This record gives sequence, C-alpha cells and structure tokens, in this order.
Amino acid sequence: MEMHLSLYWGKDATVLFANWPNRSLGMYISSILVVFLLALLCELFSKHPTLKPRTSPLLGGLSHSIFYFFHIGFHYLVMLAVMSFNIGIFIAALVGRTLGFLIFNYRAIHSSANKDPNESSVPSSPKV
Repeated sequence: MEMHLSLYWGKDATVLFANWPNRSLGMYISSILVVFLLALLCELFSKHPTLKPRTSPLLGGLSHSIFYFFHIGFHYLVMLAVMSFNIGIFIAALVGRTLGFLIFNYRAIHSSANKDPNESSVPSSPKV
C-alpha cells in the first residue's frame, strides 16, 4: 500500500479503509460520493436542534450530546478522507461542505438579504 505525502490525482487512492476504493474506477467514484455526502452531513449537523421550552435539562443535554457526537464524527471522517491527499476526494469534500452550507443555511442567507436596511436589530426603547 503506497502512502502519498503530496496532492495527487488518480483512482489509486486509499480512502478511510485499507483496499478501498481498491484501484477500481467505480469504487473510486463511490468513495467520492461517500465523502461528498459526509461533508454535506457535516453542515447538517452543524445546526443544533432547538429544544422546547419545557424540556428537562437531562433530556436536552442528552439530545445535544448525541447530536454533537455525530457532528464531530462526520468532521473527523471527512478530515481523514482528505488526508488521503487525493485531489478528487479533496474537491468532493469542498463541494459537499459548500453545497451543504448553501442548502442548510439558505433561510438565514435569504432572510438577511430581504431585511430592510433601515431596520435596526436593536429594539428601540419605549417612548414615555
């Protein structure tokens, strides 16, 4: 098994596991898709779920911890895949994160673009 120490292009890569994608073009394309989806999920899991006001602290902490577990897990898997130094894998990770940011942050981007520039985000004090 050859380990590259600089960026290279080609289907002969080792991504995450030994013998995967196994020098096959079809498996290389599937590994690119897997890394793309993992990067997309990184952006999905970067948004913490909002809890209902009367949620117990234990249940809220547990749900946030489980969410954080997957958030960090997907980030580490994408990082390890990029450390294969394969340019195709690197591009798949970049495009996945970028597209995920666009998809999962669309509401925030759209609402800030439609905001009235004269409207202040600081509430004004009531007039007496």
